[in-house]
Amino acid sequence: MTASENTGPAEPAEPAEPAENNERGENNTANARVPLHERRRPWWHWGRLAGSRLRLAVIIGVAGAVVGALLGGAGVAWRAGAGPFADDRACWGAFGEDDVAALFDGKRDIKTSEVPITTDRIGSQGPSGTCRLASPRGRRITVQAHQLDAGFGGAGDRWADEFLSARLTPLGDGLLGMASDTRAWLAVPDGCIGRPSRLDVSGGPTVIDLETGWTVYDDDVDTKARDALARAVVKLVNHYMADEGCTGRIADPVGRMPEPPQFLVEKKDGMCGVKGLRLPSAYQHEGRHRPLLTRGEGPVRTCDRGVLFDHPGLRLMTIEDPRLAVLYDRLSHDGAKEPVRTGAHGEQDGYGFIRDDMGLFQAECQTGQVTFLVRADDGEHPDDIRALLPRYVAAEADRVGCGPLRVTLPAEG
Repeated sequence: MTASENTGPAEPAEPAEPAENNERGENNTANARVPLHERRRPWWHWGRLAGSRLRLAVIIGVAGAVVGALLGGAGVAWRAGAGPFADDRACWGAFGEDDVAALFDGKRDIKTSEVPITTDRIGSQGPSGTCRLASPRGRRITVQAHQLDAGFGGAGDRWADEFLSARLTPLGDGLLGMASDTRAWLAVPDGCIGRPSRLDVSGGPTVIDLETGWTVYDDDVDTKARDALARAVVKLVNHYMADEGCTGRIADPVGRMPEPPQFLVEKKDGMCGVKGLRLPSAYQHEGRHRPLLTRGEGPVRTCDRGVLFDHPGLRLMTIEDPRLAVLYDRLSHDGAKEPVRTGAHGEQDGYGFIRDDMGLFQAECQTGQVTFLVRADDGEHPDDIRALLPRYVAAEADRVGCGPLRVTLPAEG
């Protein structure tokens, strides 16, 4: 067959489109080979750029891969230390990549999310914010900035249960803060912005705290993990103060911290290491309710026993720092109808109460307020509470230089 036989008759060509209708100014010869509906599209239209469905599919696929890579890189760049977001920092800018890795045993694939630290319009509730760090292996660390609530009755006592636990040790050097291998907290110094608002003069201090989940309650505290949390909370407070324009920095506390506490071997007349304080019969069972006592000088001396999910079955606690003792000021006045009294001739050295599950006395000492607390979680041994509170207040007041304090209990019933 000849070439002319294979070609066949030619179809008539469409009239050439005037040059002024061609946005790119192509010649009429080129336009004759492009359908009219495509020649009327702008030069940047996807149909003109692609030219065919196959080429369009390739372009879309490549574009999607590039966008996905950029978005994925943005999400992990601060962990990998590369890319345009390499200088991103976690937890309000306080933590760099190395700081986060130190909290997760050197792991760097940690995700972070946060709510910025803000203050309500009138400033009556203090600053608040939250940061969460999460490892793909399941470990979580939650960081909070908040003003401690002075209404510490009932559910509000959860913070005290966890962060004033005997398992924590003081940071030392006069700092209002403590740390263990699962908890750490530090108050913003009063010289900066740590004091409550004038509208809330009975409020507690502004603190930043970290928690890693439930505590396994024993006396085997991982000092490496404890030191990492202590350094982290100091770094957080230092960064917060710098953001607020405060001068000065808090030094690394690790070298000043005492060794972690250990379970006590008690004598019947030396409960929680307090000489003359008799151990109630309900807690004399061998091997049960072993007590743990705060070690080292600090804002709080706590003795806990029978702890379950961070809640102690029985707690004896002395809060020596007035900045923290204020948390129980409101409760000391309103905790019960029948108040505990001290002093002679109508004079009052403080306020308190006694009830089936708790005895509390808030003393006015030379150094300010001091709180003495005896609390059981079940309310099944009210006689033990009545027997313990007066002796505990008297002994602890002498120890902290606030005595003598002799508490008078209201009549039963």
